[in-house]
Amino acid sequence: MLQVQAVYKSYATPQGPLAVLQGVDLNLEHGSSLALMGESGSGKSTLLHLVAGLDNVDRGMIRIGGHRLDQMNETQLANWRRTEIGLVFQQFNLISSLKVEDNLAFQARLAGRYDAGWQAQLIERLGLGELLKRYPEQLSGGQQQRVALGRALASRPGLLLADEPTGNLDEATSDEVLQLLLDLLNDSPTSLLMVTHSPRIAARLASKVVLHGGRLASAGAR
Repeated sequence: MLQVQAVYKSYATPQGPLAVLQGVDLNLEHGSSLALMGESGSGKSTLLHLVAGLDNVDRGMIRIGGHRLDQMNETQLANWRRTEIGLVFQQFNLISSLKVEDNLAFQARLAGRYDAGWQAQLIERLGLGELLKRYPEQLSGGQQQRVALGRALASRPGLLLADEPTGNLDEATSDEVLQLLLDLLNDSPTSLLMVTHSPRIAARLASKVVLHGGRLASAGAR
């Protein structure tokens, strides 16, 4: 599903180029889950943004399914993001002017993949049935993140990218949202790459890798 090979990324600073990723290799199997760990500044979010096609590599290859991201132009990347991946962030990023039911369907409709049956399953399994007519500001943090998960999964993406998706939630709510996510992934073909600083959360995923100083320091499977 995901292959990252010899990826380098640096950014210009007044003091000169800052190397963030220095030859990272990473693989994620179809239908599996992987936790990406590392201290602040290790390159976790940078790598996630590269895999999401939100930034370009300096050198190296990123292949997702049959697509080489490093060979695609901005228009191709935008179309690919709309149809092939789901994104979940620490900030819920719901559309404040849309009700829950419309937020849930937004990505799937944009991708031309709206499926009323799958939408109904997501609503039931995420416990959102009584919240459909509410607006995001009327929801708790845990409820908003459940809506964000449903929106990301509604188009049945091949890859779900999550950047600290439970970072704004208390531990009990975090565990609840994570369990809902893993249960849904077990019943779908979607693979998961999650950035997290929490060993407790990482232990729930199939495997993990640790970035240190822009390089892959270690990896392990559950």
